[in-house]
Amino acid sequence: MSARELQDQLNALREQLEQNPPLSEAEREDLHNLMQKIEFELDLENKTKDVNLADNVNLAVERFELEHPTLAGTLRQIGQALHSMGI
Repeated sequence: MSARELQDQLNALREQLEQNPPLSEAEREDLHNLMQKIEFELDLENKTKDVNLADNVNLAVERFELEHPTLAGTLRQIGQALHSMGI
């Protein structure tokens, strides 16, 4: 997945969050923080591996997959994109 496709997935996640799914403020804040970290990496085009970022995405997938499968699916695609980009 290219950086552009990853940005498209982030935009899709942002749109899903704008539809106000039933998330706690802490969950919503965690997702926004994670999105900011991913966007920071994209902006810098940093190709170094950041295990913490990939781990954070995977933890978010696990956290949301039962109650919010659509969000989890988008996060899973973001994780795959990061992996394929070497981040």
